[in-house]
Amino acid sequence: MSRRVVRQSKFRHVFGQPVKADQMYEDIRVSKVTWDSSFCAVNPKFVAIIVESGGGGAFMVLPLAKTGRVDKNHPLVTGHTAPVLDIDWCPHNDNVLASASEDTTVMVWQIPDYVPTRNLTEPIVTLEGHSKRVGIVAWHPTARNVLLSAGGDNLLILWNVGTGEVLLTLDDLHGDLIYSVGWNRTGSLLVTTCKDKHLRVIDPRRRQLVAERFAPHEGMRPMRAVFTREGHIFTTGFTRMSQRELGLWDPKNFEEPIALQEMDTSNGVLLPFYDPDSSIVYLCGKGDSSIRYFEITGEAPYVHYLSTYSSKEPQRGMGFMPKRGLDVSKCEIARFFKLHERKCEPIVMTVPRKSDLFQDDLYPDTPGPEPALEAAEWLAGKDAEPVLVSLRDGYVPVKNRELKVTRKNILDNKPPVGPRRSHSTCDANFSRPNLEDLLEEIRSLRQTVQAQEKRISDLENKLCKFTNGTA
Repeated sequence: MSRRVVRQSKFRHVFGQPVKADQMYEDIRVSKVTWDSSFCAVNPKFVAIIVESGGGGAFMVLPLAKTGRVDKNHPLVTGHTAPVLDIDWCPHNDNVLASASEDTTVMVWQIPDYVPTRNLTEPIVTLEGHSKRVGIVAWHPTARNVLLSAGGDNLLILWNVGTGEVLLTLDDLHGDLIYSVGWNRTGSLLVTTCKDKHLRVIDPRRRQLVAERFAPHEGMRPMRAVFTREGHIFTTGFTRMSQRELGLWDPKNFEEPIALQEMDTSNGVLLPFYDPDSSIVYLCGKGDSSIRYFEITGEAPYVHYLSTYSSKEPQRGMGFMPKRGLDVSKCEIARFFKLHERKCEPIVMTVPRKSDLFQDDLYPDTPGPEPALEAAEWLAGKDAEPVLVSLRDGYVPVKNRELKVTRKNILDNKPPVGPRRSHSTCDANFSRPNLEDLLEEIRSLRQTVQAQEKRISDLENKLCKFTNGTA
């Protein structure tokens, strides 16, 4: 008589739990744009959410600690002239965020540590190279200031944000709309899914296809793909009968899948969030009210179902916290930021453990905020593993590091100081010293306004703590 043996895994009993009501972010008008992005980006300092906005595109940035009801006049980031479709925090600077929009531009923003008193309208740099809407932005995992964008013109463009220049343009690899783009661990390869039903593995520096598979999922609806730590590719898509399906593939042998599993008949696109430290992939469907999670191992059936977090409300989008932003003292292995119609609800995934000690097996060293390469080194062909940090004593976010953009453009040089030909309408008595005095006074006033904004923000935060009873 054979007895079924339960598979051993330290993640078998992972459970999800929403935070208390006072720890949510209330009264946020989440965007209603029909685009299959997550609409939310999170890091150890901030949560950014794409919101409804009249007369252009906007997103809101909130410090993680600023929970509760959000003021209806809370400042937004409003530089785009059409709806924002995707946002992504820089992995090497927690104050820098990239946004992509229907206005065909990509903008990179420096978010201050304090809450500004008015809307942010001036990005550090605007990247213009697409001729149609830009739906995807993704930072390079190991190289400083390298950003990828994908647009409705079927182009992939890699930018050096530090100079505002195009590094590479991949314009002949995709014949239709690009659905998703993902980097591998070292940033040497890309995986893309496309409306033409092709799954592609691309070497961006050589501008060539490494591997290609037609119709890994036979349905017509959008696919998603991410690299695993081992270099395999995890995909989500639809069968010919419109059932949702997940697959695991080896790019060196695309003929047969390592694993292929049918799931359900819902029509929402499954967004995969992969944690390389635990090899767990979380699947969040837009319009679903659940998060399913699976462990990927080297043993058959390779993709092992763990459990499902279920709730009553459907999700409009989802943010996924990097590992360094988690609370290691509570054995938290993932934190999601679920977008409802009018609020953002953090959901904590926890491994139940009795000990209060640091759990080495749950928290291996994880990628930190330091880049392993400069943009020029990566472009020259160098690859490097991410620079890892230990979470034993918890991660403390570093202070605001300013992103400096150095443009190699002769037009950006200041004109030489010297006598100019004056216009006939100018006052002859208005001399250069007077102009310099005025400029100095403007600089002084600007510094005073910034200091007052910071003071007002600090006082608001203190007042918020008093009203919440945390002070």
